[in-house]
Amino acid sequence: MSTQRDDIYRQQGLGGTSGMGRRCGLVLVDFVNGFVDAHQLGGPHIEAAAHASVALLYAFRQLHLPVAHTRVVFAEDGSDANVFAQRIKPLQQLTEHAHSSQIVNHLQPIAGELVVRKQTASAFFDTPLAAWLRLHAVDTAVVVGCTTSGCVRATVVDAMQHNFRTIVVSDCVGDRAIEPHEANMFDMQQKYADVMARDALITSLLAAEKGRAHD
Repeated sequence: MSTQRDDIYRQQGLGGTSGMGRRCGLVLVDFVNGFVDAHQLGGPHIEAAAHASVALLYAFRQLHLPVAHTRVVFAEDGSDANVFAQRIKPLQQLTEHAHSSQIVNHLQPIAGELVVRKQTASAFFDTPLAAWLRLHAVDTAVVVGCTTSGCVRATVVDAMQHNFRTIVVSDCVGDRAIEPHEANMFDMQQKYADVMARDALITSLLAAEKGRAHD
C-alpha cells in the first residue's frame, strides 16, 4: 500500500536504481569482536548480520571476486584519538592487538583480501579502498557490516561519491537498535544504493558468472 511518504519520494524522483555492473567487490565494514558484542559496542542485530555474511563471503571467494575488510584501529597511547574517538571514547580501546578490534573468527580475511584500518566512519575516507577496488576492476561495491546508521551508511555514501554502483545487503547489515537500522536502510535505498537480500544477490552473482562463461 502506498503511503504519503512513498508518494513524496516517488514524486521527487527518488528510489531509483543503479543496478549491478560488470564486477562486484565485497566490503565488510567493521565486523570486529567489539562491534558484534552487545556488551561492548554492538547489538544482537549485528551478530545476526555477521553470521548471515558468511555465505556471501564464501560466494565471493568461490567466484574469485575482490573482498575488503575494515577495522577501526587507534594507537595504544591515544596519540591519534580524533574527534570521533573523543565523542565515543570506547573506540580508543580498539587498538591493533586488542581482541575487540580483531575481525570475528567466522569472517577472517584470507590471502589476497584487503584489510583497511580506519579511524573514521567511512571505509573510503583517507584509506586506499577506492584505488584498490579500481585496481581490481570493480565497478560495484557490495556493502555489509555495521552499524547501519553509522559506518555502513558513511561507506555507502562515499562509495556512491567515488562513482561505484552500490548495493547494501539487507540481511547482512545491523545496528544497535532496529529503529535507526530501518530508517537508514530506507534512506540509503532512496538516494544512494540498491538494497538486495543476500540470497537474491548470490543468485544474481552466479547468473552473471554463468553468462560470462558462455560469452
